[in-house]
Amino acid sequence: MTEKTSDFWQDHSERYLEMAFRADRRGSIAHPDGYGKHTGECGDTVEIFLSVRDNRIESVMFQMNGCLNTSACANAVAQLAEGCVVAEAWEIRPETVIETLQTLPSDHYHCAELVVGAFYRALADHNELQRRPWKKNYRTR
Repeated sequence: MTEKTSDFWQDHSERYLEMAFRADRRGSIAHPDGYGKHTGECGDTVEIFLSVRDNRIESVMFQMNGCLNTSACANAVAQLAEGCVVAEAWEIRPETVIETLQTLPSDHYHCAELVVGAFYRALADHNELQRRPWKKNYRTR
């Protein structure tokens, strides 16, 4: 019987590895134009902060308490969203993230769902702030 050994570095695409270890989008935005937070059933939590200018997502920052797969998904969502018109950003789906990363383990697809859920909450918050801009002055996050 042959035992298959796993090599983390060989088992993942270059895109996955880049997104998993990228750290320049970790952090927050002091007065975000959109904020969303979501905790998954696995216990991982992601907070997404949006900066929007002229109806385009200028930057996405995130904070998280989770695994490497969640980090990869958060960076992938940020990369996919930056430069998008807000209405187009709603088209980012968990499947889009999974395809982008190429080698996200199937037992961690929920990480893509978790991050996209937080991202949708940030988009919804942005839309709410467009309707009621005065709320931005009273937020605690």
